[in-house]
Amino acid sequence: MLEEVDRWLARRSWSAADRPLDRLIAAKRGTKVSVVLPALNEEATVGAIVATIRRELMDALPVPLVDELVVIDSGSTDRTAGAAAAAGARVVHRDKILPRIPAVPGKGEVLWRSLLVTGGDIVCFVDADLREFSADFVSGIVGPLLTEPDVQFVKAMYDRPLGEAAGQGGRVTELVARPLLNLHWPQLAGFVQPLGGEYAVRRSLLEQLPFPVGYGVELGLLVDALHTVGLDALAQVDVGSRKHRHQDGLALGRMAAAIYRTAQLRLSRGQLVRPALTQFERGVEGFVPRTYAVDTEERPPMRSVGEYTARRAA
Repeated sequence: MLEEVDRWLARRSWSAADRPLDRLIAAKRGTKVSVVLPALNEEATVGAIVATIRRELMDALPVPLVDELVVIDSGSTDRTAGAAAAAGARVVHRDKILPRIPAVPGKGEVLWRSLLVTGGDIVCFVDADLREFSADFVSGIVGPLLTEPDVQFVKAMYDRPLGEAAGQGGRVTELVARPLLNLHWPQLAGFVQPLGGEYAVRRSLLEQLPFPVGYGVELGLLVDALHTVGLDALAQVDVGSRKHRHQDGLALGRMAAAIYRTAQLRLSRGQLVRPALTQFERGVEGFVPRTYAVDTEERPPMRSVGEYTARRAA
């Protein structure tokens, strides 16, 4: 590991317990915090997450730590929207945001569009499939942005159990993302969970960054943030353990392809020869090939979108 990364780990890695809520409230001083949950068919978990954030970080405090709690529904066919609204979130459908640009499937698409319907100086993203959710996932990663003026981007770090096996989750991180980062962006080798979906960022930085529309969004934002503001403006906070719904092996393969493509584009800024991935599933008569498109589209920095700049100027 680079000496620079060793120093960064000591300087920019914290625990959620390092900043109690009363300290964060005192440091807030008018800064507005928005929490965004991208959600697709997460009826089973989204309500509990929203309820915890409302109860512990909004309604029970003399001054709310979280000013705005928004669930972006990206086309759910279950009761995700109803569960989120009943628990106290504002729910916005992806397709209602910036309708002149047709939406495409993908998590990054939802995160990019969320900037148009939130107003916080700090935007905190939280996945909607978390179980046994703790408010530390929000307060922990928002904390450094309130207390450290030079920090602009904070990732959550945590243990990721796979079933009953501790530390065995995050398979795409260990097999794809971590090798890519260590080989090509060694300054980012100190991030424990580079692909984690829980991170808080100053809006002033987010609006400068392009957003890969799919699974590559976390790696893309992290790499581009490094090049935009430098390593010392990035940080991570230990929030304990993360339990969530795990993908099957084929879905992980598609995720890995999208992440590799995102890395390749940033290395070459060129086009893939064939942005597709063929996988095999056993059928009645043997193995059947299934070919999936790999996300190749990215949304431009939000500050280049006319509707966004007009809204911010209003």
